[in-house]
Amino acid sequence: MRLRELLVYSEISIQCHDNPDPDTIASGFALYCYYKQLGKKVRLIYSGDRKITKPNIIMMIEVLKIPLEYVPELKKVTGLLITVDCQYGAGNVTRIESDSVAIIDHHIRETSIVTKQEIRSELASSATLVWDMLCCEEFDVNQYIEISTALYYGLFTDSSAFTELRHALDKDMRDSLKYDPILLRKLKNSIITLKELEIAGMALIRSSYNKANRCVMVKAQECDPNILGLISDFALQVDCVNVVIVYTETIQGIKYSVRSCVKDIRANELAVFLSQDIGNGGGHRDKGAGFISRNCYELYYSHLNADEYFLTKLTKYYQNYDLIYCNRYVLPDLAMQPYKRLPVSKGCIDLESIIPKGVPFVIRCQKEDIICTTSAQRILLVESEGQVEIIKEEEFKKKYDIKPQAYNIPLNYFPRIKISESEQFIYLKNYTRECIEKTERVVWARALHKDIKLFKDEEDEYYKLGKIGDYLVVCQDREEFMYISTKDHFERHYKEIEE
Repeated sequence: MRLRELLVYSEISIQCHDNPDPDTIASGFALYCYYKQLGKKVRLIYSGDRKITKPNIIMMIEVLKIPLEYVPELKKVTGLLITVDCQYGAGNVTRIESDSVAIIDHHIRETSIVTKQEIRSELASSATLVWDMLCCEEFDVNQYIEISTALYYGLFTDSSAFTELRHALDKDMRDSLKYDPILLRKLKNSIITLKELEIAGMALIRSSYNKANRCVMVKAQECDPNILGLISDFALQVDCVNVVIVYTETIQGIKYSVRSCVKDIRANELAVFLSQDIGNGGGHRDKGAGFISRNCYELYYSHLNADEYFLTKLTKYYQNYDLIYCNRYVLPDLAMQPYKRLPVSKGCIDLESIIPKGVPFVIRCQKEDIICTTSAQRILLVESEGQVEIIKEEEFKKKYDIKPQAYNIPLNYFPRIKISESEQFIYLKNYTRECIEKTERVVWARALHKDIKLFKDEEDEYYKLGKIGDYLVVCQDREEFMYISTKDHFERHYKEIEE
């Protein structure tokens, strides 16, 4: 859905969820300003049984002059109603009748009765989604410091101070927005009330410890998600704790925070696992967070209380994978079969042609940032699923032929480069040409019947995650070089060698 598609309506009401947080307010405010400057009659509203009382949110509304109305008695609006950071008919937003309804949200999809909707659950905030939609309409939010500051703060709060960013677009918005640093400092220092300080203290007193998994689990009273992160950070400092899960239950579902200090458990992956199919999660290697929909939870897990659910999922997570170290792997593995890797098309960019020597930069992919220190004689390869690899120019010339055409493939997020010093973005799609491997490669491979975490060696801090159905692949000419190929990718690009 495009924002321009909604311009057919002359009256537009933008509804935040009940008990609004900075993300829903920022998202609604940006939409309000967009439609207002196009001459529409616009209202920004919220309902429910509680008026806003949190000091940071009151300050945000007053200083940024956000025209948010509290309408507890409103039953119907004319024209179009847009629910933002929530979904029409869901438990966290009062139902207001309207001639037409649209949804803009970043939570898991909960309704199909509304046809006009833009829902991207992979994003950390609705502010990111609205920012991206405004960019598509060539509306520059940086021309309006109030809007850009609001969006920045919306993402900041919904991602626990940027520690739980889920998607490259979240990082792009964070790096692109201009904001008021003085106001942001004030808002950051006004988040916790004395009541929430008490909530954090009481939650820590009632924590439970799972010795087998070296995990602490904490249930807190309903509170701001940032309080969950504060409790998590504190609990992780205990000497016998590797993993922390802190959660709070609300009307709409369960919000939780995850922390890890061991290399074989990434907090973001555990956060995704805990809400699999019933919510959404994400974050970084050390810090993660997620949300579980109340409706989905009651449909599948009504027989478990939240403590039992998290303990069951955590135990399953630990049992769900094996660790593999490339330097320890012994060949021949009798379960492996020989395959030909068919010549595959990729995208290629001569980094030195777009980045001066000695300038540090970051390659941003959908799932990770890769920090680089030199572009000299380096070629960046982009694969069909958005993964990237950097190789030396000499090696590239041996293995690949360059084609004259551009490398045009549909990707949800095409890799970009950010110049570290200037914060400038380079959109690589404009520079990428197609190349193809010169020869077929012989490999050994087997399908995974259990998840694995693949390390180069015992000193490696990062692993590649292989899921059931993916393939573990070993190059015949470089037995120490192992990698994971997804099932779809493997079946497209590999062919079994008949004996």
